[in-house]
Amino acid sequence: MILILSKNQETTTNEVIKWLLAMEKKFIRVHEDEFFEIKTKEKRVYIESKRNCFFIDEITSVWYRRGGLKFKRFKYDHPSVDIHMNEHQHWLEDYIIKTIESKKHINKQSTSHVNKLWILEQAKKADLDVPEYFLAEHTNDVILNKTITKPITGNITINGFRDYADSIMYTSVIEEKEPNDFFISFFQEKIEKDFEIRSFYLDGKIYSTAIISQNDEQTKIDFRKYNLEKPNRNVRYNLPKDVEEKTRQLMRSLDINCGSIDFIKSGDKYYFLEVNTVGQFLGVSTVCNYALEKEIADYL
Repeated sequence: MILILSKNQETTTNEVIKWLLAMEKKFIRVHEDEFFEIKTKEKRVYIESKRNCFFIDEITSVWYRRGGLKFKRFKYDHPSVDIHMNEHQHWLEDYIIKTIESKKHINKQSTSHVNKLWILEQAKKADLDVPEYFLAEHTNDVILNKTITKPITGNITINGFRDYADSIMYTSVIEEKEPNDFFISFFQEKIEKDFEIRSFYLDGKIYSTAIISQNDEQTKIDFRKYNLEKPNRNVRYNLPKDVEEKTRQLMRSLDINCGSIDFIKSGDKYYFLEVNTVGQFLGVSTVCNYALEKEIADYL
């Protein structure tokens, strides 16, 4: 039985499930709003929510897409008893998650949130080229028009910010100095690119796409500023073998076996930018005919 941890109506999950149905593979899909109770029956452990119920030993493989297992915690009136039972429940939950993650898997709940700063350090240790970067509370050391800034958070959208429904934080070039100090922010050398590369990594296999974004002023700095009237051209691409091997080394060191990886090609160099373990890949899969949804279903 395949266990899928995802969000309600998540499109990528829906597309993979279509292939699982076609392959007649049995699966259970857990949504982010489910809360489970841990129970036992005939010396076997199972978990139960209002939507799902399954024995842990029935699970053969796991795909962590988004969300994750959440558990209902019981409260007790006596403070001392409540503290003790809270820890008791914590270790039961930890056991469930560790047991599930020991199965064949695509990504893990425990490693789903990555630290971008740490990953950049590990990428350098893997001998990948990384643009120079630093953290600062001011722009004193910033070289104008040659330095970019971007968020180090996983979530780049601020919901309901001021008068906007959503505010997306794009990569931006620093064009002027700030007179006042601010909260610690991320700054990085601006690389003049030939084009960008989005690579999808799955258990050692790398599927790459060249994104020709530099010819459009709207997408030149950040291709996510999509030009819907004149979209960027996306084509299949093969990274050099040594870059692919260094990327595999990095992913193994991070204990991540699936994710979207961004590079910039500039001259004869391939600059590593970041890894996104839950990034969208349907677009490049469709354009480049990679059928990544089928690859995931096959792996599970």
